[in-house]
Amino acid sequence: MIQRQEYLDSLISFRDKQLIKVVTGIRRCGKSTLFALFQETLRSDGVADEQIISVNLEEGEYDEIENYKQLYSFVTERLVPDKKMYIFLDEVQRVTDFQKAVDSLYVKKNCDVYITGSNAYLLSGELATLLSGRYVEIKMLPLSFKEYVSSFPENTNLERLYSDYIQNSAFPYAREIPRAKDRRLYLQGIYDTVVLKDIVARKKFPDTAMLASVARFMFDNVGNLCSTKSIADTMTSAGRKIAVHTVESYLTALTECFILYQIGRYDVKGKQYLKTGDKYYAVDIGLRYALLGTKKADMGHILENVVFLELLRRGYEVYIGKVGNTEVDFIVIGDEGEEYYQVAYTVIDATGETLRRELAPLEAISDHNPKYLLTMDNTPLTSHNGIKQINVLDWLLR
Repeated sequence: MIQRQEYLDSLISFRDKQLIKVVTGIRRCGKSTLFALFQETLRSDGVADEQIISVNLEEGEYDEIENYKQLYSFVTERLVPDKKMYIFLDEVQRVTDFQKAVDSLYVKKNCDVYITGSNAYLLSGELATLLSGRYVEIKMLPLSFKEYVSSFPENTNLERLYSDYIQNSAFPYAREIPRAKDRRLYLQGIYDTVVLKDIVARKKFPDTAMLASVARFMFDNVGNLCSTKSIADTMTSAGRKIAVHTVESYLTALTECFILYQIGRYDVKGKQYLKTGDKYYAVDIGLRYALLGTKKADMGHILENVVFLELLRRGYEVYIGKVGNTEVDFIVIGDEGEEYYQVAYTVIDATGETLRRELAPLEAISDHNPKYLLTMDNTPLTSHNGIKQINVLDWLLR
C-alpha cells in the first residue's frame, strides 16, 4: 500500500483542530485508503478502536442511512462519553442534507470530524454557507509520478516508468491489475460510475451519449485553448449538433466531479485575469487512453497535463500565462510568489529554433520571478540567462 505521505501529513497536522477535515477528489483516487492509513496512525498513538467511528456510505450495510437525521443518530449512538471521538464519513454526499449532521457533530466538544466526497459541489451552496470558516479542504489526486515510481523500487528506468505511468493510469488500484485489457475495463468502470452516478443521476441530463461525446472531445484536446462556442461549433460541424449552453452545462458537471480540470488565463504584464481562452486537463492520462484508445497523441500536451497536475499537488494556484502575443504554459502562485513554467517534450533540433521558440515567452517577462523550462531531454541542468532548463522527470521526483 502506497502511503500517500503528503496527504497523510495534512490530516495529521489538522488532527484535533477545531475544523472539519474535507478530503475531495475523483472516485477511486485513494480517499478511503487515506482514511484507513490515518486511522492506523491514530491507533499507533494509543487511540482505541471504540474511539473511531468509520462509515463508508457507499457500502451496502449503510443503505438505511438516507438522511441527516439517520446519519446523526447512527453516529451519536456510538459515541463514548468523556472520550475523544474520531468520526470518518466517506462519500457523505450520498446522504440528504448531510451538512446538518456534520455541523451538529462538529459542535460537539469531543468529536473530530473527517469527511470525503467525489464532487466539488460538496463544498458549494448551502454547505459552504453553513460550514463557512469551519472546514479545511484537502484536494486529492491519483498517484503522482513520484508515488508511482516508489511502488517499483527495482525499476530504475525512469523513461520506461513514465511511459507506463501515462498509459497504465495513476489510479492506485490500477497497479494491481497486470493485464492491459483488464485495466481498461477497470478505468472504463470508473468513468461510467462518474458519468452515471455523479453526473447523469444528479443533473438529470437526458442525452447521455452527447455528454460522453463532449467528454471524449475534451480528453482528446487536453492542453488546447477552448471556449464553449468553439467546442459547440466543432462538434456541430462534425455532425453532432449541440448548443453552447449545453456544452457549458456538461463542462461544469465534468469539472465538478474532478474528471476534468479547468485553467484560466492570466495577463502577466497587465496583472489581470482574462475571461476567455480556458484550457482543460484530464485527471488521469491512463483514463484518457482507456477512453480514446491508442490513437496517436500529442506527447507535448500529455506531458503538459502531467506537469499541471503536479503543480496542483504542490499547492499552487495555476493559470495560463499570457505575455503579449505569446503564452507561457503555466504561471503559478504560491507562498513565495509567482513562478513561470514552459513545458516541451523536446527542444533539441538541428537549428536550435525549437529552444528559441520555447524560451521566447519566458524571456519576454521582465520581472525576476523564477522561470523554468521543463523537457524530457536528458541534458544537464542548464541556465539560459536565468531560465533554468530541467529534465522534467527529475523535477517530478523532487
